[in-house]
Amino acid sequence: MRLLAVSDLHLGHAENRAILDDLDDHRDDWLVLCGDIGESLAHAALAFEALAPRFGKLIWVPGNHELWTTEEADGPLAGEAKYEALVALARSFGVLTPEDPYPEWPGPHGTIRPAGGAGGADGPLVLCPLFLLYDYSFRPPGIALGDLRAWAAEGHALCADEFHLSPAPHADRASWCRSRVETTAARLAALPPGTRTVLINHFPLRRDLLFIHRVPRLAPWCGTVHTEDWHQRFNAPVVVTGHQHVPRTDWRDGTRFEEVSLGYPREWRGRFPAPRLADVMRVVLPGP
Repeated sequence: MRLLAVSDLHLGHAENRAILDDLDDHRDDWLVLCGDIGESLAHAALAFEALAPRFGKLIWVPGNHELWTTEEADGPLAGEAKYEALVALARSFGVLTPEDPYPEWPGPHGTIRPAGGAGGADGPLVLCPLFLLYDYSFRPPGIALGDLRAWAAEGHALCADEFHLSPAPHADRASWCRSRVETTAARLAALPPGTRTVLINHFPLRRDLLFIHRVPRLAPWCGTVHTEDWHQRFNAPVVVTGHQHVPRTDWRDGTRFEEVSLGYPREWRGRFPAPRLADVMRVVLPGP
């Protein structure tokens, strides 16, 4: 039994949709979809319908692209209403979301140790899907929030979220992020003492784990400094993220950080002649 993960399938691209063809049977494994399946409810439904029957359990967290305002069957969906519609859709396929109880991992752990030395190596391991968004605090020192758009545009890195991701009913995206961070931190803090966690979030939890060298000015749209210590604070031996389209493994303070993106066709063509799910899923558990 394994915990596998992939993100940034971007099913709006026809070449990426081929990843859902010829799927193997993984009903002994669990799969994390770590955000950016696509932009519409139809993209999410396409993934859930194809993948949920193939895995023992499917876990989903939203990326920024899922939250873009889209025209749906009953009219436009934006902001928190779009997120709630995605949660309802996921649940209709039996997919776990950040709004559901955190499941305990029943499979083998491998050689992972408690982050920060807390909790004990034999404590329960709980999978924690998160939705935190970003608050622009990854921007460089000296760049005022009011100057951010112009600064990013100079580097050809103005994020499309500024035009497509509504924060409604929140005042702005930073306020939405702050609300999510506060609520989620309280929920994680309420876990029983000794619990170890696998933190699952679309956006990186630490600024020093950004590897977006092609578009460095995209950093403000990549997370929040308020999660910098969460891997230690919430005893996470493993953290799973996406968003950067740079799949890699990093270590901080004894915690393993897995970036699990597929990305756009222009990005994966150098790695695969055609994407197959078996080639792009990364093994989260058991650990190395």
